Amino acid sequence: MDLSTPFMGMRIRNPLVVGASPLSDDLDACRRLEDAGVGAIVMRSLFMEQIERERQALMDHADDVHDAHAEALSYLPPTAFGAGGPNAYLEQVRRLKQAVSVPVVASLNGIAVGAWVRYASLLEEAGADGLELNVYYLPLDGAESADEVEQRHLGVLRAVKERVRVPVAMKLTHFFSSPVHLARRLEAAGADGLVLFAPLFHTDIDPEALEIVPALHHSDPGVLHARLMWLAAMFGRVELPLTLSGGASSHLDVIKAVMSGASAVQMTTALLRHGPDHAARLLAALGEWLEEHEYTSLDQMRGSMSLLRCPDPEALERANYIQVLQRWRPH
Repeated sequence: MDLSTPFMGMRIRNPLVVGASPLSDDLDACRRLEDAGVGAIVMRSLFMEQIERERQALMDHADDVHDAHAEALSYLPPTAFGAGGPNAYLEQVRRLKQAVSVPVVASLNGIAVGAWVRYASLLEEAGADGLELNVYYLPLDGAESADEVEQRHLGVLRAVKERVRVPVAMKLTHFFSSPVHLARRLEAAGADGLVLFAPLFHTDIDPEALEIVPALHHSDPGVLHARLMWLAAMFGRVELPLTLSGGASSHLDVIKAVMSGASAVQMTTALLRHGPDHAARLLAALGEWLEEHEYTSLDQMRGSMSLLRCPDPEALERANYIQVLQRWRPH
């Protein structure tokens, strides 16, 4: 059974990719994940704000010591983010590349072109096999038009692509008026893959303390459906490898994603909950299912349930919407 699959300009041994998470900070966990069979590992994000804050700290410190004693032991300030700063991230890329043989993808998270983009080339030099670019930006004040928001994403992508030769995948939120159109623009701008979608940052309100309460909820199967729909809509309309991120926890979820058009599936929550052995069990079940249904490869199944051959996908989605509402009855 051939489970190999395209992934942001590479071909990996199977579609199961470890999504961005603290798992990448643990070399032993990453070795166990590789032994369990995962196809690639995406590191947690390095944020624009981390890079710019450390850069500003260095500039401020330089001003403070411009006439200091010539025999001072060090002119470097302590890093603004301690062990989690940009330099530590680069070192973790190097260590992770030495620890595992599967592709290691670094993750950059930023919202505007700036000096932080130079870290793309530093990550490449550190050994990253690819970059996942996460432009997590919500235009909440209404000052930007939809096109301006898309241009922001395109500008960051182009700036990063100018600096590196390794493949770059764009990780999107689902807050776009026309995701398929944006996917085509990103492909034309040089993206090597798309990841659908970034997890949502949730906020709640504490009415007693009058405070905003931020939270990041682990993904659950309920978020899978919207991702399957947009995978099915994009497949064949862009040539980029598509990766599902969020909501997948079982081999059947992987099968649904691939049938919808995904080349790979990022998994985080299930691996955090059940450990690296979950990857081995999932891949074994995936292979058994494909053999039972007489598939010879993952490529053979990809996109079989996409909307590529649907003459009017908008009408189909509208019909499904009406049907669901008309069939609903209170329990």
